[in-house]
Amino acid sequence: MPPPTFDSLTLLPSSHREPSSTMASSLHSNPIPPPPPLPLRRPTSSSVSSPSPSLLAPCCSSCSRPLLPRRTLRLSLPQRRRMVAAREKKGAAIEAIEEGKAEAEEAEAEAEAPPLLENAEGNSKPRRIALFVEPSPFAYVSGYKNRFQNFIKHLREMGDEVIVVTTHEGVPQEFYGAKLIGSWSFPCPWYQKVPLSLALSPRIISEVAKFRPDIIHASSPGIMVFGALIIAKLLCVPLVMSYHTHVPIYIPRYTFSWLVKPMWLIIKFLHRAADLTLVPSVAIGRDLQAARVTAANKIRLWNKGVDSESFHPRYRSHEMRVRLTNGEPEKPLIIYVGRLGVEKSLDFLKRVMDRLPGARISFIGDGPFRPELEQMFSGMPAVFTGTLHGEELSQAYASGDVFVMPSESETLGFVVLEAMSSGVPVVAARAGGIPDIIPESQDGKTSFLYPPGDLDECVRKIERLLSCSEFREAMGRAARREMEKFDWRAATRKIRNEQYNAAIWFWRKKRAQLLRPIQWVIRRFFRLPVIKYS
Repeated sequence: MPPPTFDSLTLLPSSHREPSSTMASSLHSNPIPPPPPLPLRRPTSSSVSSPSPSLLAPCCSSCSRPLLPRRTLRLSLPQRRRMVAAREKKGAAIEAIEEGKAEAEEAEAEAEAPPLLENAEGNSKPRRIALFVEPSPFAYVSGYKNRFQNFIKHLREMGDEVIVVTTHEGVPQEFYGAKLIGSWSFPCPWYQKVPLSLALSPRIISEVAKFRPDIIHASSPGIMVFGALIIAKLLCVPLVMSYHTHVPIYIPRYTFSWLVKPMWLIIKFLHRAADLTLVPSVAIGRDLQAARVTAANKIRLWNKGVDSESFHPRYRSHEMRVRLTNGEPEKPLIIYVGRLGVEKSLDFLKRVMDRLPGARISFIGDGPFRPELEQMFSGMPAVFTGTLHGEELSQAYASGDVFVMPSESETLGFVVLEAMSSGVPVVAARAGGIPDIIPESQDGKTSFLYPPGDLDECVRKIERLLSCSEFREAMGRAARREMEKFDWRAATRKIRNEQYNAAIWFWRKKRAQLLRPIQWVIRRFFRLPVIKYS
């Protein structure tokens, strides 16, 4: 009897293939009887093991004959390699398809961006704007203090009605005609000098409801932003959040690293509930996009600005320089202005000063890290002035020779803007939002950047500035000219006329999507005509 032939796909004997149409009638008329059952006996060690139940199943729907055991294919090494390569190629194709879908979704989101207005200023009538800012930009010294104060000032000059809800300590009754509402606050557990508040008392809800805002704008992250979110949903008002503090970067330095992931989840929850997110720099916008905090077309840049009149080279003062150098005004003077916090990497400046024995350093500002810094710089030519305001602060900026910024976590770095506006060249870490102020094309012309943590490069650039007064003064003049381009009024106009309009557009679109099922039910049962809006 010749050996059975096998199908190339199923590896079954050809006698067990599904019958063709020409043999169908003969098979039905003369069915093949099933084979007799095998005798049941206990298998011995020398006997072959019985096939599994799945192999004894009929081979097809029209045949009751049991399926014979399949032959095992033994592939050669080149065949195995070809199979692995085919699987990898298939996986790569699937990944490419998924990436294409993601790009298509992003393109669709970009296509759904609100249209830009040709005459935005003319089309944006005066609005009623409720600001929720935590901590207070009037009592707490921080990077966004000048941003919000100038923002409120120019909104009022453009004819908008503004109320500001903020932490209660040191809050005046009004600011440029804007009503200020203080909310009871409590200190941050990890940063006692930062006041926090939920701002969700019946008094505040009532005040905001009576004001009837057209839009609510809240600073984020924090505690008050939750209150702003709830009030916006209660009043059915568009909500804008502006991101000012990169908390996930600070968490490992103040608490536990495992809290970073929950913090990102909280940030995602907040900003996905908002209609628009404003960021102070392109770098922070990229971080939020990489973390998928919200849709890319809902992340917008809040342009930088600086008060070039308050921070001006004309405020350079011999008396202030004597104070900052502890009575040695002829010595080279390095200055730092800002909050004295561990997240600012100020311990890096101790190693810098060890390499510059002839220079003096002055810290203008206050914060929880000050006692450790004073102990760290004990016996060294260092001065701690505490917090300065007004003309004293302007004089402190203008009286320095070089401004050093070692922080790697700045969302923008307003103190860098103010130092450059004062005609003082900056040496800063290339991190966070600082490269937005000193782009690569300006590095070495208006100021210097160095790789984060690179002590040798930082010291080399400081020495270059301190050793040549002509080069230092020329760079200071170039920095001043660059800062004169940034105007708070123009930045405020862009937020008011473009970004707020975009937030309202997104809010109306979301509301229409939520109402669509209800509208469908009404049209279904009441037979109303469909109205299309052009």
